[in-house]
Amino acid sequence: MFNIAKIRADFPILKRKVNGRPLVYFDNAATSQTPIQVIDAIVDYYSNYNANIHRGVHALSQEATDKYEAARQKIQRHYNIGKIQEVIFTSGTTHSINLVANGFSSLLEKGDEILVSAMEHHSNIVPWQMLCERTGATLKVIPMNLDGELLMQDYYDLLNDRTKLVFCNHVSNALGTINPIAEIIEAAHGVGAAVLVDGAQAAPHIKADMQQLDVDFYTVSAHKVCGPTGVGMLYGKEAWLRKLPPYQGGGEMIAEVTFEKTTYADLPHKFEAGTPNICGGIAFGAALDYMNALGFNAITKYEKELLEYATEKLLAIGGLKIYGTAEHKTSVISFNIKDIHPYDIGTILDKLGIAVRTGHHCAQPIMDFYKIPGTVRASFSFYNTKEEIDALVEGVERAKNMLQ
Repeated sequence: MFNIAKIRADFPILKRKVNGRPLVYFDNAATSQTPIQVIDAIVDYYSNYNANIHRGVHALSQEATDKYEAARQKIQRHYNIGKIQEVIFTSGTTHSINLVANGFSSLLEKGDEILVSAMEHHSNIVPWQMLCERTGATLKVIPMNLDGELLMQDYYDLLNDRTKLVFCNHVSNALGTINPIAEIIEAAHGVGAAVLVDGAQAAPHIKADMQQLDVDFYTVSAHKVCGPTGVGMLYGKEAWLRKLPPYQGGGEMIAEVTFEKTTYADLPHKFEAGTPNICGGIAFGAALDYMNALGFNAITKYEKELLEYATEKLLAIGGLKIYGTAEHKTSVISFNIKDIHPYDIGTILDKLGIAVRTGHHCAQPIMDFYKIPGTVRASFSFYNTKEEIDALVEGVERAKNMLQ
């Protein structure tokens, strides 16, 4: 059974008040909250075995190394990754994307083409623009429709033998759309192109299977799945990771160093220069344990109920428009009310203890497509309730009455 009261008790922050009112946290697409089980893992590290890893023969170092590498194995199992060396710890999705983009600088040339979807986060646009500036490759965009769905026929028309890379988010952070990445990957491979999928927004909702998808690269940030900030993972097929040069130089990523020449360590350490976020990696593993104990099927079912309930309630408010009405979407609702700036709505909701996100959500091209300055985004997680949604609806109605 999905015991929402028991689940909420795991999250200390949900007990606090904001502006004298119980916190209603609907900014989960920006970052999820952290359960006590993950907080305990962080405290345990710093209290009992804080040490650098892979380098010491003493007990603390060995224990920290074992826990850190055990977390890498948890990530491997969770995403059904074929080889442990295909799991690269990074500081998060942005770091992972830049690592790949930097590596392809030596593999692309003028005339090559890169495809990105129209609904990307800035972190999956800017690195590729920088890559094109360095290499002379051309960036092309897979368009979307007003429902917030990719135009797949246009995607097929864009693919050709000059296409070397395709980049797409699994789930849109601004709209909640679940993109057909299996179809995107298969079509790209048909012309010999590699595919990177930004899985940051999918991670708390979908348990992606790397071997089933046959994707070349996949990125995740731990703080989207109840873990800490500052840590994430890059999955890459071993063949591709061996082709790419290291992203950074330093300790840990070397096999041998002389002043004449340096040879690099084998995977995954080739891409893990310097002292990593050891505690973060261990806590990432603890967060996946927590999510899997709840079960992703149960999470999906419950969040779908929240999405349907919130959609119905919000659409009953006069003048409210939802952006992102794809058939397949996660528990995200982006909306505006006619003639009211989203920032003003968000400010009033904050006074009522309700946390939402306002603005372009680091997805400005989407807002330009809809010809709007931004939206109010309410994003729901498995620890939210219908009663909280009722509070949101009441707050939006109050803001509307005050601002119109």
